[in-house]
Amino acid sequence: MKTYIVLLRGINVSGKNKLPMAALRELLNDLGFQKVQTYIQSGNIVLDTDITKAVLCSKIKEEILSRFGYEVPVMARTLDEWENAIANNPYPIANHKILAFAFLSELPKKQTIEVKGTKDDVYTIIEDVVYIYCPSGMGSTKLTNNLFEKQLEVHATSRNYRTSITLLEMAKNNKGS
Repeated sequence: MKTYIVLLRGINVSGKNKLPMAALRELLNDLGFQKVQTYIQSGNIVLDTDITKAVLCSKIKEEILSRFGYEVPVMARTLDEWENAIANNPYPIANHKILAFAFLSELPKKQTIEVKGTKDDVYTIIEDVVYIYCPSGMGSTKLTNNLFEKQLEVHATSRNYRTSITLLEMAKNNKGS
């Protein structure tokens, strides 16, 4: 069995696409996934399964549509892929509150995009992750999921540094148990 970190895009945001974590865990258990855990209310999942990443994402997406009536992008990474994403971070972690990772649904065709008015905010694309460093604060940055999705023509969902590290620890614990 492989341990995966699964990210859902755009649930429980501003009252839209409501998906209680208990209902999500039930859905995932009904699909036969093992050691299912969720973290906070924004679609962070750790689970074990023997199926491929593509099938995993497709099954979750289809079941959310069937049970809850809306489509949600689903992205997954193996434990090794998640560890590499964290390790590839090119920015300082001293102030982790201004650092985030935008996980992409696939490798983008472009490595740079046009963005105006970012102040000191910067990004770096490495493989299928956009590293976002925002000295002006994450709440006011123009480096958003919507921007990356539009410019890179892929789905994107961001997690801050702290959440990314917590998910890594959860996945390591899944693998060890």
